[in-house]
Amino acid sequence: MKKTILSLKKDKIKTIIAASEVVPFAKTGGLADVAGALPAFLEEHGTEVVVIMPYYSLVKKGKFKVRSTGKTFHVKIGAHSFVGEFIEADITKKSKIYFIKNDKLYDRANLYVDDEGKDYPDNLERFIFYSRAVLEFMKIFNFKADVIHCNDWQSGLVPAYLKTVLHKDPFYQKVATVFTIHNLAYQGIFKHSEFAKTGLPHDVFSINGIEFYGDMNLLKSGLVYSDILNTVSEKYAQEIQTEDYGCGLNGVLSYRKDDLYGILNGVDYNVWSPEKDAHLEKRYSLRTLSGKEECKKSLIKKYKLKISPEQPLLGTISRLADQKGFDILLDAMEIIVKLGVGFVLLGTGDPVYHKRFAEIAEQYSDRIGVRLMFNNELAHQIEAGCDMFLMPSRYEPCGLNQIYSLKYGTVPIVRATGGLDDTIENYNRESGKGNGFKFERYSPVSLIAKILEAINLYDDKKHWKKIVQNGMKQDFSWDVSASKYVKLYKRAIDKLKNK
Repeated sequence: MKKTILSLKKDKIKTIIAASEVVPFAKTGGLADVAGALPAFLEEHGTEVVVIMPYYSLVKKGKFKVRSTGKTFHVKIGAHSFVGEFIEADITKKSKIYFIKNDKLYDRANLYVDDEGKDYPDNLERFIFYSRAVLEFMKIFNFKADVIHCNDWQSGLVPAYLKTVLHKDPFYQKVATVFTIHNLAYQGIFKHSEFAKTGLPHDVFSINGIEFYGDMNLLKSGLVYSDILNTVSEKYAQEIQTEDYGCGLNGVLSYRKDDLYGILNGVDYNVWSPEKDAHLEKRYSLRTLSGKEECKKSLIKKYKLKISPEQPLLGTISRLADQKGFDILLDAMEIIVKLGVGFVLLGTGDPVYHKRFAEIAEQYSDRIGVRLMFNNELAHQIEAGCDMFLMPSRYEPCGLNQIYSLKYGTVPIVRATGGLDDTIENYNRESGKGNGFKFERYSPVSLIAKILEAINLYDDKKHWKKIVQNGMKQDFSWDVSASKYVKLYKRAIDKLKNK
């Protein structure tokens, strides 16, 4: 067995990224994209990074090279003792990825829910164990992190342990924490009767701690006990301090507003760029847009639509849920199909939307194509082949598809919320500025009005070329976001020092 040696590089911020899902190993949402892409860019900005996630069945069955480190540990949760083992990913990336192995807790078909979509009944135990394992890792590998970057409720207990049961341990006293909210709606709420399992002091279960309307809230734990907080766009950081978007935690977030920041998620242009994309019928760039026309023809053929390449083609790739605006999109579809456009959809989600969109696609099969699935290759082809991309979200912490769309010359039509509002500027014919279209009011009428505005501009080839070029020139790379995260880490370290 190869001996695992964790290097301690001088003059680098030593960072642990605690993320319950990481691309390419396991994914349910945007957290996995962030945790998969950010570390490499952090390394380029003078940060030594270790990523820690559970060893799920998906990882075990995946074609990943991993090896045991031979390092084990014990965690007591309530009356039960659990044994964990650290597994190391055998990859060539600069940052290191370690998995926490316990088959009883993590060897399951899905990450958080059973096949019926219900939360696993032992999720509290699973992520108490995970949080404790992150901290055990530091001592076992003698990796004295300057910062632990926690993400969402699954790692929300890490800052609480550091500030309470471990606060007198010299090894952990100078470890700062940054807590990132990827979606405030998912909070990790468990019954008060299970609080003893956490091993936290009794006074932590209070209004100033992790108590939440009589239950305990692991996301709130991260909000209360972390040194610095951030979320994935500046607009969302503002929105979650309001009653409409705060999901019951707006009071806590308003109280901590001086420690709350917004950093937009980045994009890896090595993966999402029409100049490099191997999934496309023909690659293209800002200088050679003719390739996009070939991609559009190919996509029309793939979806078996009977529209001409001259007609506008709209698309969306998404989880089919109310949050993503599918209620207003569904109400708008009858009018959209009468506008002389084509429409393609890729995604899965609420069975109600599965049924309704399948019916509409059958009724208007010549103009509407629906694939109720996820297919990465097709996702790239939709980004390249469409003229416009719809994201009418009720709320959207960051959003990535609108950023992908800009790079592919596909004009976004979005609702002005969260990261969509931060990244999309409504096009102005007079100034020639702007990269898309956005509407304020959450309604089918507002969505249709913006689609009409976009279609009218599409007929003006001079202006359409300008808006496409505006979007393709923009830089939302991870390099930009990573530099902001490094500043955030330094701020957390300085805050802890000055306490």
